[in-house]
Amino acid sequence: MSGAINIKTWLSAAYLAFVLFGLVACRSTPTSEMVEVPAGWFVMGSNTGRQSNRLAHRVYLDAFAIGRTEVTNRAFQKYVKATSRTPLVWQDGRQPGAPNEPVAGILWREARAYCVWAGMRLPSEAEWEKTARWTDERLYPWGNAWVPTLANSHDSGKDGPVPVGSYPDGASPYSVLDMAGNLAEWVADYFDPAYYTVSPEQNPSGPTRVLDHGLRGGSWDSPPEQAITYFRDSSHSATPNLRVGFRCAISR
Repeated sequence: MSGAINIKTWLSAAYLAFVLFGLVACRSTPTSEMVEVPAGWFVMGSNTGRQSNRLAHRVYLDAFAIGRTEVTNRAFQKYVKATSRTPLVWQDGRQPGAPNEPVAGILWREARAYCVWAGMRLPSEAEWEKTARWTDERLYPWGNAWVPTLANSHDSGKDGPVPVGSYPDGASPYSVLDMAGNLAEWVADYFDPAYYTVSPEQNPSGPTRVLDHGLRGGSWDSPPEQAITYFRDSSHSATPNLRVGFRCAISR
């Protein structure tokens, strides 16, 4: 009799552990496939173009992983259901796009909160650029020549985002998708146009003074020069912008 009770107790405990593990896993599982980016040096910035992109400088980053795609409406809806936090862009009755399209109009603070909920964080500006640019200082994720058919930009004439991964041939060397066009992406860093003059050479994390929040990659409405891998943009993130989305990262 006692043996049966012990077995029953053990099974109950095992089942409870399984359920708890499942709940934790559901909350912390990455919302898109994560791509590993190894530690090492790369060249960030440029010696040409507008001042905020200057100067080109070597940066060392520790290893990290980053989402292969931008966070989708499907993934963000799971967060909304779990936390009851409706993003500002949806509070006035606007409906999210298709489930496999990137979630658009999310404020910087909302993007950061989502990544934390998922057990991750927003990528730093340097991490984002290394993922898009690799180590050969390329201008676009696929190379040095602008190819309109490899990204959803102003040249595409689509007037909005398309499902993530719609341009597989436009992937970066790390096989990360949509780093040019579709939606501009929030990074963790605050934005200062003169930051490169004082940034450290190892794991730069951006200025501490809050001016704007950094954006990278250009959107479906951007010209080619704003989809360049080193192009820096920013926003106050006070109101929803339907040209803006994000992806998450995690330290290794």
